[in-house]
Amino acid sequence: MSVQEVDHILFGAAYYDEYVPAQLDRIDDDMAMMKEAGINTIRIAESTWSTEEPQPGVFEFSHVDRALDAAQRAGIHVIVGTPTYAVPSWLVRMHPDVLATTANGEGKYGARQIMDIVNPAYRFYGERIIRKLISHVAQHPAVIGYQVDNETKYYDSVSRDMQALYVKSLREQFHDDLDAMNEAFGLDYWSNRVDAWEDFPDVTGSINESIRASFDRFRREQVAQFLARQASIVREYMRDDQFITHNFDFEWRGYSYGVQPAVDHFKASQAMDITGVDIYHPTEDQLTGKEIAFGGDITRSTKNGRNYIVLETEAQGQHGWLPFPGQLRLQAYSHLASGADGVMYWHWSSIHNSFETYWKGLLSHDYEPNPTYREASVFGREIAQTQVQRSLIHLQKTNRVAIMVNNESLSALDWFRIETGFPDGVGPAYNDVFRRVYDALFEMNVECDIVPSDASAKRLSQYNMIIAPALYCAAQSTLDTLRNFVADGGHLIATLRSFVADEEVKVWHDRAPHTLDDVFGISYNQFTRPRDVSMVYQGALQSLDNADGVDIASSADNADSTQAQVLIELLKPASDTEVLARYGHYAWSEYAAITRHTFGKGDAQWIGTFLDADAMREVLREAVIRAGVVDEHVLALAGTVSVRQGINVQGKQITYMLNYSAEPVRVASPVAGTVLVGGRRVVTEGTAIDDPQAGPAVGTVLAQGDELSVGPWNVVILEQ
Repeated sequence: MSVQEVDHILFGAAYYDEYVPAQLDRIDDDMAMMKEAGINTIRIAESTWSTEEPQPGVFEFSHVDRALDAAQRAGIHVIVGTPTYAVPSWLVRMHPDVLATTANGEGKYGARQIMDIVNPAYRFYGERIIRKLISHVAQHPAVIGYQVDNETKYYDSVSRDMQALYVKSLREQFHDDLDAMNEAFGLDYWSNRVDAWEDFPDVTGSINESIRASFDRFRREQVAQFLARQASIVREYMRDDQFITHNFDFEWRGYSYGVQPAVDHFKASQAMDITGVDIYHPTEDQLTGKEIAFGGDITRSTKNGRNYIVLETEAQGQHGWLPFPGQLRLQAYSHLASGADGVMYWHWSSIHNSFETYWKGLLSHDYEPNPTYREASVFGREIAQTQVQRSLIHLQKTNRVAIMVNNESLSALDWFRIETGFPDGVGPAYNDVFRRVYDALFEMNVECDIVPSDASAKRLSQYNMIIAPALYCAAQSTLDTLRNFVADGGHLIATLRSFVADEEVKVWHDRAPHTLDDVFGISYNQFTRPRDVSMVYQGALQSLDNADGVDIASSADNADSTQAQVLIELLKPASDTEVLARYGHYAWSEYAAITRHTFGKGDAQWIGTFLDADAMREVLREAVIRAGVVDEHVLALAGTVSVRQGINVQGKQITYMLNYSAEPVRVASPVAGTVLVGGRRVVTEGTAIDDPQAGPAVGTVLAQGDELSVGPWNVVILEQ
């Protein structure tokens, strides 16, 4: 047995006694500063295998013990990490093949996350250090949980072990039937056919996306199995009052951006008691809240709405991310607004050597209090208050909209790029379409869940609207589930490049969209890159305004018209299909660009091109209003404050109003309620002062429609 949720909001940071300069003994001073800041949890040990096992079979846990004992003295809880994501040099010397071979060649020692996670030697020594460490710490009263590994992925491994296991899996999948495999993957092309298993080629140079995507899926499965194995080892030693988590991350574009290519979060999180996540995002003038929200929504959705822990997010972070006054507090509450039950920083104090010297923690290199630390203290002390803690923990969402995603489509569209159809890196990729849809919903204050494409009909039935952005690959079972969802009264929206191929990336050979042409009331068999193709909106979209107040209804020669981007699918609507937009180009004007069609008790809408951000938001605005899935009072605040809501453990609605801007705003309260958090402004040195211009004071009772202030980079939270 283990716990499936925490009993208080965790607030803390990663802590590394090992990294502190040897001439300093700061551990009790650090714990005292943490207590002063309201920090109640630290995370240790996940990065220091070589310190914990300096030579094979020689174990040294003195730094771990110091941290545990100091934390216990201070009344601070500890999450212990298994230290397997950075390997010691002695292991590489003994077994050089523990380093992952990638498409770029053999690995070189130095960085973290360079291992072949299926290598037998790595597995053997990794399991040994886990057993030694966890058996050593499990009974310590400060330990509340464990993090298995760290941001695990398959690290682009194409090793002999990885490929041998992959071929073995193919033999199982196709029951040793090579003809079936050749047919499924289309291997007759360019003489790629395989007629003996011993002839199966190295996949590194494959030009066949079916093989490549299959190999990617296999490697993602190895990640899930790797984490499940670590969790099973930890369970042999852990107490019943402890939990297991893992810090999943996302596609990285200098910050957390989209669905993670190398991990299926939905499958890999099944072995966890509580899903954890690392969310990093721009701050200063680039802080929008979108990365915090989408990261939280994906993580919460891995367990169908259960709460999660933010195990890493930035404090001072990298250059250009030093939070303005108020931002660190706003960011922390933003995580809670998405359903987080914990916010932890990477890391406590900035390190003095090596690669991440300037990825700064709460403290700078001098260990002195600074505005970031002081502002963290403001949040820490606020959530330590009994009423705030009781009201904000275990927030539950009842969202009516979900976005459907899968890793297979991400892999496929990295190869068959949307704009060119080839693996040339040109134009937007899968996550760009996903974020275009997600960001539009966020900007309208339409909260959503994220569901996998193999979600059951029962799970989908809890939503009124499903949006499938660029769901290029989907199994027939998924298409059947979506057909029934619409027939039963649901609203389905799909974008370009959806339902093109099966789960093995074989393009369907019937009318597009495969088996859903009657649901969407369209078909198409041609598409092209647009050049000076405008969007001509009509019907329900004709009168919509964009964010700048410019009428997006347009004709081919209207200078204010929005442009079709990247690719246009030339949609042929059925006679009973509503055409919401056409292409403003003499060659393509007879084709539809956006359509909607009634099917059964519901309807299905198709967006046949890549819209700019303003146009996507306005198209989706009309759709969510028509479907009745958005609260008009919440929608009215879009563009002014972000509104996030949920139900707390007392059954009361909690409403967050988050101002991601440098200007104060006045808004009409979307709900009636009592101010739980508000009326405080963080000043330059990081402390907070009471300020009615920053928001109504705690305890203020508001009726729906009452005006209130939300200060720059600030938050007001209401409890009904």
